[in-house]
Amino acid sequence: MSVTREGYVISGRTGLPFEEVVERARSLLAEAGYGVLCEIDVAAKLKEKLGVEREPYVILGACNPPLANEALGAEPDLGALLPCNLAVYRQDGRTVVAAVEPETMLSVVGNEKLDPIARRVRGDFERIVGELTGGEE
Repeated sequence: MSVTREGYVISGRTGLPFEEVVERARSLLAEAGYGVLCEIDVAAKLKEKLGVEREPYVILGACNPPLANEALGAEPDLGALLPCNLAVYRQDGRTVVAAVEPETMLSVVGNEKLDPIARRVRGDFERIVGELTGGEE
């Protein structure tokens, strides 16, 4: 599987249609115990607010309630970094999936109690991105 983990994202690319990847992302997140708390159609918002045309781009704000509860118990201010985002967009004729890299994101907090939670979320998101992209580069 060829999912990349660089800096602040876990990502992959696929030739599958954008709409199909977004629908599968919702399903895979749900199967892994994550609810989609918000969905932002970035392309539509930029067109509405700025008159800018761009390729399709959607951000799914995902949350796993038991993990969020545990993390907030260890670090109440963590809500400022939630939910975990998964972006799906088109670029150069391909569909790209990019998820937040939770270990990198939570490292700024400096609370070791969050490490096992970050590892669990990272594993979930690596698997989800891999399934969505078929491990393609």
